[in-house]
Amino acid sequence: MLRPHKGSHRGDAPQNRSLNQQGKYQIAARNSSSRQPGKVLGCSNWGMAVNVYSTSITQETMSRHDIIAWVNDILALNYTKVEQLCSGAAYCQFMDMLFPGCISLKKVKFQAKLEHEYIHNFKLLQASFKRMNVDKVIPVEKLVKGRFQDNLDFIQWFKKFFDANYDGKEYDPVEARQGQDALPPPDPGEQIFNLPKKSHHANSPTAGAAKSSPASKPGSTPSRPSSAKKAAPSSSASKSDKDLETQVIQLSEQVHSLKLALEGVEKERDFYFGKLREIELLCQEHGGENNDLVNRLMEVLYASDEHESHTEEHEGEEQVHEQPQQQEEY
Repeated sequence: MLRPHKGSHRGDAPQNRSLNQQGKYQIAARNSSSRQPGKVLGCSNWGMAVNVYSTSITQETMSRHDIIAWVNDILALNYTKVEQLCSGAAYCQFMDMLFPGCISLKKVKFQAKLEHEYIHNFKLLQASFKRMNVDKVIPVEKLVKGRFQDNLDFIQWFKKFFDANYDGKEYDPVEARQGQDALPPPDPGEQIFNLPKKSHHANSPTAGAAKSSPASKPGSTPSRPSSAKKAAPSSSASKSDKDLETQVIQLSEQVHSLKLALEGVEKERDFYFGKLREIELLCQEHGGENNDLVNRLMEVLYASDEHESHTEEHEGEEQVHEQPQQQEEY
């Protein structure tokens, strides 16, 4: 649920907006003509940001594909997954686009590949939030891990924040990066499963057997092996490599399917939790009316754990009573 900035009424336009001749809200352009790329200017050039608040119960969200397409289109990037937003570089450039000069893009690591580089970018982002009085805590420790749900939740919020603050001015993201290549960070899943093939061959038993072959001993006359014996080690080595590659592919597919299943379970959990939370709020609003139905619903919401403990105790008592009867039968 979106809520306006403090001190404003629902539906009012921010202070830096004005009505145009067509009756639509038009945001006044901020003073950015004298801006030098990469230079942090004073807060008087921007004004304050319009804060956006959202809840997990009722909010309109975009799909993962739409949100990535939006990021790539605005910033001229080549991201393929939501998890790649964990580097924080895209958010830093978004802030430079919304509030020119509030962040130094020269300090942003657009080619970040390691976690400490991601943290560096999010520190810059947090500093820009503070300058613009953005009332939002950045969950840095969760985002830099590259988990899908954490990064999806944050980009969904940031999209609403962007829509509330963008004034429609032109912006060249490539020029603003001043020649820095904005390469997407590696996918966390690919980092785990892209193992070098040489390691399998080096540790295979055929490689050790080839090193310890008696043909390498000095002073001995090696016998001429047959063509069948030459072909046997190479065929067994290639077969073992293919088996290992097949196992890696199968395990990668299993992990991918498990990730998709987990995402579905998490979404379903969040959906039903939101429904329960909404029911709880409604019950709290009408709890003082001595409504029997409301009181019963509150008992169901809050007494579940206690009910389970009573059920376990009751089952334990039944097992105790059943044991003497079984002994008498024997």
